[in-house]
Amino acid sequence: MEQYKQEFIEFMVDSNVLKFGSFTLKSGRQSPFFMNAGSYVTGTQLRCLGGYYARAIHEKYGDDFDILFGPAYKGIPLGVATAMAYSELYGKDVRYSSNRKEAKDHGEAGILLGSGMKDGDRVVIIEDVTTSGKSIEETYPIIMAQAKVEIRGLMVSLNRMEKGAAGDRSALEEIRERYGFETAAIVTMGEVVEHLYNRPYKGQIYIDDATKAAIEAYYRTYGAEELALK
Repeated sequence: MEQYKQEFIEFMVDSNVLKFGSFTLKSGRQSPFFMNAGSYVTGTQLRCLGGYYARAIHEKYGDDFDILFGPAYKGIPLGVATAMAYSELYGKDVRYSSNRKEAKDHGEAGILLGSGMKDGDRVVIIEDVTTSGKSIEETYPIIMAQAKVEIRGLMVSLNRMEKGAAGDRSALEEIRERYGFETAAIVTMGEVVEHLYNRPYKGQIYIDDATKAAIEAYYRTYGAEELALK
C-alpha cells in the first residue's frame, strides 16, 4: 500500500472522520464503522485533505482534466481544497465548479458556482463517499446540461466496498456501468482494515479482533467485494 494511503487512513482517524463501533446508516444497515467527512472543520485538515485527493486523482487520471466538480454541499470545500493542492503539488491550474441547490437569477446567474463549462472540458467529479449513487444520479444531468463535456471519472475518499442500491455490485461499480466513466477512491475499506488491524496507532488499537469480526460479519451480508482480511 502506498505511503500516502497509510497516512490518509491515520488522518481520517485523527480527524474523527472514521469511527468504529455500531452505527445506523441512512440505508438502515447497522454498520461497525462510519465515515463522516463533515468532521473536517479546520483549515489544516482541509489543506491536508486536498493534498490526499490531489495525489489520488493524479495517480488515477494524470493531468488529463480541466475541472474539479464537487456536488453541493460537501463537495464544495472538497473541490476548492483539491484544486488548490493540485496547483501546489503538480503546477497545473484546474478550475473548480459546483452546483447550487437553487439556480441564481441575478448577478452571476445560473445553476453553477465557481467555473462555468464549455465544449471540450474534461471533468473529474469529487465526493466524500458514495453509498447508493443517488448524488451522481442528481449531479450527472446537471453537468451534461452545461456543455459537451467529457467526464473523466469520479474520486471519493473511501470505497466502502459494499452492495449498492441496485443489487450485488458496489455503488462505484454501478456508477461505472451506468454512466460509462471511471470511478476510484483514495482508499478502500479493505486497505483500512489491513493498515489498522491489531496495529497500535498513537497508543490505541482501533481494529481489534472483535471489531474485525464485526466487519467480517457485516461484509458477509452486505459486501460487494472480498475484503481479503488476514
